[in-house]
Amino acid sequence: MPHPTHDTKTALLQLLRAAPGQFVSGQALADRLGISRAAVHKAAQALQRQGWALEAVSRRGYRLAGAADRLCPEVLGLYPAPAYFYESTDSTNTVARQLALSGAPHGTLVVAGTQTAGRGRLGRSFESPAGKGLYMTVLLRPQLAAPQALAVTGSAAVAVCRAVQAQCGLPLAIKWVNDLFYNGKKVCGILTEAVSDLDTGLVDHLAVGIGLNLTATAADFAPGLWDTAGSLYPGGACPAPRAQLAGAIARELLALCPDFDYLAEYRARCFVPGHWVTVREVSGETYTARALAIDDAGRLVVETAAGRRTALSHAEVSVKPARP
Repeated sequence: MPHPTHDTKTALLQLLRAAPGQFVSGQALADRLGISRAAVHKAAQALQRQGWALEAVSRRGYRLAGAADRLCPEVLGLYPAPAYFYESTDSTNTVARQLALSGAPHGTLVVAGTQTAGRGRLGRSFESPAGKGLYMTVLLRPQLAAPQALAVTGSAAVAVCRAVQAQCGLPLAIKWVNDLFYNGKKVCGILTEAVSDLDTGLVDHLAVGIGLNLTATAADFAPGLWDTAGSLYPGGACPAPRAQLAGAIARELLALCPDFDYLAEYRARCFVPGHWVTVREVSGETYTARALAIDDAGRLVVETAAGRRTALSHAEVSVKPARP
């Protein structure tokens, strides 16, 4: 079941996380939070019941004994919209779309520890190893026409790059249109699903799904998938808790709304232009072309060897190692 959003527990946890391994007196915490020492004690007990390694020692105060990576609002911190956390769900996009039908507002965030029916583009499944990645969806309600939805996917890619750089110090690269790479392997996929209002021609809402591999190894994926897939810290530990990273990504994406001024950074991070690529159109047509540029609509401009030039909106491309 989803947890409630932040409260006194959130504020207490933030103070203790700001002093890792150190005891902070109950009076100091009470003064900082503007509550009684009894209320501090009650909040600390609630965190302990949730599984936090929180110590309470007479005359010394409280401290976090370890850096737990828990999917809960206390780690997310202050967030401008409802946030829902699940240990497991079928698909965060499915949950977000159900919430949208119930009137969930712009910015609603859904985060899961694993997905049993995660989806990728073109109907593919998306593997979501439990506890090894970040699986999240941000619900957006922007005022834009359906053809402009491509800007949302591009903005999401930029948002993930910014958040990972800030939280982990790692530079990600973008493969048009929605894949993020690190050390030559795909570590993140983005699936944007839109519902349009037929009367107005505008998008009613979008579910922006993001799957980011954090600590997964080859053993966590189907045979052969590790040839192209990777993770940020294979077999290791991510320095940023998943909920904290989810909040950072969601805030970056919301900051790009409603103008979606993402193109300059997207172009700078995208490694596809200048390479020969194999293009797979939604219709199933496949051909080889040279990627030229990202145009002002976020489309990939390609040119075949015969000189036919096309601006792609929804196709899939794979980069070829050399000219065919």
